[in-house]
This record gives sequence, C-alpha cells and structure tokens, in this order.
Amino acid sequence: MYLNYMKFIQGHNRTQIALFPVSIDESIGLDNEVRMIDLFVDSLFLKDYGFRMDFIENGRPAYHPSDLLKLFIYGYMNKVRSTRDLEKECHRNIEMMWLLKCLKPDHNTISNFRQDNEKAIRKVFRATVEIAKHFDLIGGKLIAGDSTKLRAQNSKKNNFNQAKIDRHLAYIDNKLDEYTRALAESDEDNKKIIQEEIKKQQERKAGYKDLEKKLKKSGQPQISLSDPESRQIMIRNNITEVAYNVQTTVDAKHNIPIDYKVTNENDSKAMGNMVQRAKSILRTNEFTALYDKGFHTGSELKTAQELGVETIVAIPGVPSTSQAPDPLFNYENFKYNKEEDTYTCPQEHILYTNGSWYKERTSSGNIISFKQYKTKACKHCPFRSNCTRSKKGRLIQRSEYAEYYERNRINTFEKEHLYKRRQAIVEHPYGTLKRQWGFSYILTKKGIKRASSDVGLMFIAYNLRRISNILTIDVLKEYLKAIASLYFDILAFFRGISVICDGKLFFGIQMPARNRLSLKSL
Repeated sequence: MYLNYMKFIQGHNRTQIALFPVSIDESIGLDNEVRMIDLFVDSLFLKDYGFRMDFIENGRPAYHPSDLLKLFIYGYMNKVRSTRDLEKECHRNIEMMWLLKCLKPDHNTISNFRQDNEKAIRKVFRATVEIAKHFDLIGGKLIAGDSTKLRAQNSKKNNFNQAKIDRHLAYIDNKLDEYTRALAESDEDNKKIIQEEIKKQQERKAGYKDLEKKLKKSGQPQISLSDPESRQIMIRNNITEVAYNVQTTVDAKHNIPIDYKVTNENDSKAMGNMVQRAKSILRTNEFTALYDKGFHTGSELKTAQELGVETIVAIPGVPSTSQAPDPLFNYENFKYNKEEDTYTCPQEHILYTNGSWYKERTSSGNIISFKQYKTKACKHCPFRSNCTRSKKGRLIQRSEYAEYYERNRINTFEKEHLYKRRQAIVEHPYGTLKRQWGFSYILTKKGIKRASSDVGLMFIAYNLRRISNILTIDVLKEYLKAIASLYFDILAFFRGISVICDGKLFFGIQMPARNRLSLKSL
C-alpha cells in the first residue's frame, strides 16, 4: 500500500517547521483581486463619504471603516453576504487575512457597519461610476432604466392588508359561533376543552384587531411583520412576492449601472426622478433614456421632457374593451386640433368639449385629469356601430399629459431600433447579480435603508468586477495606486493642517479632479 501511495504527488508534512517562513503577502499573487480591492478602498476619502471616524477613546478601539468596507466588498465579489460567514472567512481565508491584516471582527460588528452606513455605501458606489467615467467606460449617450424585485426576509403569511385581516376575523367569528353552540350542547367532560378553544380564538381575534389598528395608523395599504417596509409586489404573470423593488439606471456603452434606488412601490412614479439623477451623474441632458411600459406615466414623461431628455417608453397595450369594434375608428385615428381644442373623427365629424376637467384614479393608483369630447353627429352616423358600442355615442377623453404621450409615441415609432437594445442593456447586471451570483433576495431585515445598503454593496461589487474585466486588474490597480499615493503624500505633507479635498488649491498645489474620488459634489 505504501509503495503504491508513493506514485502520487506528496503534500508537505503538517508538523514540519519551515526554515524560511513565507509571509502572507508572498502567498497572495500580484494579480490577485484583493490587491485591487485594497487599493480601491485606500483611494477613498471615507470621512467625506460619511463613515464614522469619531469613536470615543475610552474602552476597546473600534475597527477602522476601511477594513470593514474591504471585508464587505471582498465578500460580495465572492458571493458571501452573511455576516456570520464573513466572520468565518476572517479566520480561515488567507485572502481575507491579507486584506484585513489578520483582523477578525465579530459578526455583530460586521452587521452594524452595513446597517449604519447606507448613505456612505451609496457614495462608494458613485466612486465606482467615477472610475468608469475616468476610463471612458460610460458613454453618456444612451441609458436604460428598469427595475427588479428582490425577495424580502418576510413571508407572505406575515404580510397583511385589510382584506386579508377581514378574512381571518370572519373565520375566527365563525369558529367562535361553532364553539359557542357546541358549548351549550356539550356535557361537563367536554366543556373545559371547548372553553380552551374559545379562549385561543379570542386571543387570535385580539391579535388581528391589534394588527388592524397598526395598519390603519401606518396609512399604508399593507403591513409586514418581519420586515415592516417590504410589500407584496407583483413579480410576473399575477405571481406576487413580499419584496423590495430595485430601480436601476444602466449606461449602454459597457452595461455599467450608474444609479440605483430601493423602494417598496411600483414603477409608475419613478422615471422622472431616475432621469433627474442620471442627468446629475452624467452632467448632461444630451442622452436618450429607454424604459419599459411599467414607467409609462404622463407626469413622469412631462418631467423627463421638461428636463430636456429624450425618452423612449414602451406604450402599454390598449384593453380590448377600450378599442373600437373597427380598428379604423380607434383613438389614434382621431385628429386633435390644438387651436380649436377639438377632435375630428375618421368620418370628418367634429367632437367638442365643454371645457370641464374630470378626475379619475388609474389602476396604478395615480390620479389624472382629463377633458371629454363628443358630437351629436354620432346619433345619425352610419358608421356608429363600427366606432362605438355605447348607446350615447363616441366619447373621447384627453389627458392633461396628452402632448407628452404623443411626443413619446412619435419617439417610440421613429427610434424603435434604439428601444430594442433596452433589455440587453439592463438585463446584464440583473442576470449577473441574480442568476450568476445568487443575489435574488434582500439579506437584511427591518427597513428600506438596510435593504439599500445590501443592494449598494451588490452594485459596488458588480461595477468593480465589470471595470476590472474590461480594463484588466493591472490597469485598474495602477490607477488606484496613483490616487492612493497622492492621497497619502498630501496627508504627510500637510500633517496637522485641516485640508478640504474638493479639488481646490492646497497652498499652491492643485489636486487634479480626475485623480480624486471625493464625492462632495454628488
């Protein structure tokens, strides 16, 4: 047996003492990704970002935020998000040992860092965007916006609306009626058992009544018990899940996300703010923005167009009930006269308005204002049955946002070739994060801010991996090394002097804007 074993490659004797010990640094290759992470974090002005630095001197010293940030970025880039798993990696992963200089924070410390630094983490994400812009990886000409649903740490059974509470209360009331009748007819031996069941149901009823009070007090249509700010949201094909909605803007040149927002609402009121933030990040409005039909809302189209941004938003299909019996008489075939404020039907009849504005709530919950247009000519028109099923004749409604809908419709048809690129642009980050890395759910509990920290770290990891794949790690390392070196040189030169790193003069020395990752302007 021993002779056969000798045919194979042999490992080292675990008990053998090495004459020339190898340092941890020598164990990490020069092209290892951890060296890039180390340089990236060292290039950031963490205090400007909002990370806490002013810990009291009494007691045990705190961990520096740079070490904990490195820990999280490494973890997310290697599909490790759990704080307990990150704690384990500090004890057994040589790359993590090198990155943290053998520090071993406990899982509570790690968890607190993530939940307390949502705004600072967002600024770190913006730093990755600035790096991409420096290397011309952001085109700034074509962007696409979309959203994806990430499952919250809250099951459907722990999510309630008024209808669901009413169903539970009705069920309990029926059971109480049954037990009350059974109690009246039971003998002494069964009365005690029935009374216990009645008590249980009464306690359940009190719990649901208390839940009902909390729901009404919140002013929200839903309430979740495990993660209070998560909501039951439509995922696809009438399938719902208790989740958060992550809205993302992606630049088309290299499919790099430039912005994200975590919310518990649908997309109907999101596009205007997404375009506004994209304009601020790109520092221009000379780009085209692509969105799917979930973002097709008049007020949002108005906001985007008033910002001077060309938008192409998919037009939702018209329900069959809203279509004319003959397609030739559909709404789009009625011509609007802006000067006269009238419509002309395909049979050249004029539809007039009384000038009144009416309001209605849409299926997405938005309230819109509109005018109504009609004509007496419908009464004797030979094509009436082709035009409408209504006994009162054809009625046209014109939204207050009609001109913005029309402009978008023209853009959509004229630039259909651009819109066809939307899915390929936005699905690249989502496909990587959700399907390759397994980030299909929010890891944290108790609120949008914590969920946003989780999502922010996802996109930091994605952008760094994406940028390093395009540029190679060596190029990115050299850039980050130059920034870190400049930063430490400045600190050494002006030690003891308060310095504001905003790109302005340092006693005659100008800090180049492109070599700076301070984000005070963002």
